Amino acid sequence: MDVLVSANQNVGQYYMATRPFSDASAMPPDNITTGIFQYTNSDGGLNASLITLPARDDTNATNSFISRIRNTNVTQNPPLKVPTGIDRRVFIAIATNSVPCNTSQCLLPNRFVASLNNVSFVFPRIDILQAYYNSSTGGVFTEDFPLNPPVFYDFTGNLTGFNTIAELGTRAVVLNYGEAVEIVLQATQLGGGGSHPIHLHGFSFYRVGSGSGNFNNETDPRTYNLVDPPLINTIHVPGKGWAALRFFANNPGVWFMHCHFERHSSWGMDTVFIVRNGTTTETSIRPPPSTMPRCPGT
Repeated sequence: MDVLVSANQNVGQYYMATRPFSDASAMPPDNITTGIFQYTNSDGGLNASLITLPARDDTNATNSFISRIRNTNVTQNPPLKVPTGIDRRVFIAIATNSVPCNTSQCLLPNRFVASLNNVSFVFPRIDILQAYYNSSTGGVFTEDFPLNPPVFYDFTGNLTGFNTIAELGTRAVVLNYGEAVEIVLQATQLGGGGSHPIHLHGFSFYRVGSGSGNFNNETDPRTYNLVDPPLINTIHVPGKGWAALRFFANNPGVWFMHCHFERHSSWGMDTVFIVRNGTTTETSIRPPPSTMPRCPGT
């Protein structure tokens, strides 16, 4: 995300430092990145001591920091336009699961996958955008991604013995042009649990809320920030918690949503949002350039 820094301190040099956050069972390298913020004509010398950073797995510090991020009313930012009346609601449970494995290469009866709403995304051999634009979608994808989990359960509770079998599929969500969309992303304790950075192509969206535990669709929306929410394109879904985002579906096309942990994406923690054309040329998908390569065999 882009941040605005107000240079309103005494002239000098100041430390900047970042550390990765992870609540995964397998910790990444503890790479601390540092820099110096220096005022013009500074005489040199640091004006502050070394920074004490939170621990890598300090969930409270991470959630506290993210919750304080606000949209800033400056000319560099696009005008604030947060959807209020919602046309389409999507509730997505994030999980790691398994699917039956019936090939001779499997040593166990099931293999490990990841899923959104119990659908583990299968990457097709033909590009979904190409298939959709050419109206040749048969066998490439279906337009029936579930808008809710197939079963509501205690997402963040003890799921020992819970059925973790997922379905394989290339299933998309189809939106009408201009719809006001809300997506609630719910982390679960299925599989490894933990937090997830979820990225949506084609849009910047407003992060209107987050919380711990299972999302409550009656009480939790009352806590939303609809006044100055940050405009971002990747949202942190806290472990054992949820995050909510809103946007207007005003960019026609085929847009990939996926976890930005590459291993999770490769396991199937993905889906596709298709925004139908509007009523004008300006609100419709542009044709592909003549030099655009095609998938083999198409």
